[in-house]
Amino acid sequence: MTTIPSEPPPPAPHRHRRLAESFGADTERYDRTRPRYPDALIERIVAGSPGRDVLDAGCGTGIAARQLQAAGCRVLGVEPDARMAAFARRTGVETEVATIEDWDPAGRTFDAVVAATAWHWVDPVAGAAKAARLLRPGGRLAVFWHAPELPPEIVEAFAEVYRRVAPDSPFNVQAAREGQEAYRPILDMAAAGIAEAGGFTAPEEWRFEWEHTYTRDEWLDQMPTQGTLTRLPAEQVAEVLDGVGAAIDALGGTFTMPYATVAVTATR
Repeated sequence: MTTIPSEPPPPAPHRHRRLAESFGADTERYDRTRPRYPDALIERIVAGSPGRDVLDAGCGTGIAARQLQAAGCRVLGVEPDARMAAFARRTGVETEVATIEDWDPAGRTFDAVVAATAWHWVDPVAGAAKAARLLRPGGRLAVFWHAPELPPEIVEAFAEVYRRVAPDSPFNVQAAREGQEAYRPILDMAAAGIAEAGGFTAPEEWRFEWEHTYTRDEWLDQMPTQGTLTRLPAEQVAEVLDGVGAAIDALGGTFTMPYATVAVTATR
């Protein structure tokens, strides 16, 4: 479904279904601007699974699914947003429309169940229990997110204008200032859900660090796909983009974003 935006979703995000299914408003922009996942992560998932049959839970437009296909996997996507699912199908990813909790596998099992920046929209215990039933012996559950570290000048510009235009938003703007540490509750929630569901080895974390340099236009192109903005009126989105754009201009028109892509994973 999404990178997590410049701040994480609200508490218990899997209960915010309208927000969870707001990312399909502009599928082409979403697929064009959202960052791909490190090759080392994809390779480790493939190497750590007993076979090549993969279920991608909350596959969105199919970004991770296509990377897994390129690595030799047979991927089935499950996606609750019919618009996202339709886009994924057009790119060659077989996709069925459902939440993973409610999806009927019709007897199918898999060597890996993955969720690429989507597991925070899944009930962490019910989702892990469903994954355990879907996985073959030795199969791997791997749920992962991008955690960015925005420059403080951009964070402050975003926080100032966002508080002004969206004072009733469920997002915690203060969390944007915490950078990558803001993602710790989501990672811990995923690990606790796996442990509570049972049937898995103890969950562990894999971490992959990388960076990307954004131009002003590239970052502003991605921002409307982030959960903080997907449900705001167009004029409010434009005001946020103006404020952030001015901050990027003050940095010289580009900035380099450190990312950590972190996976929570366990074996059936």
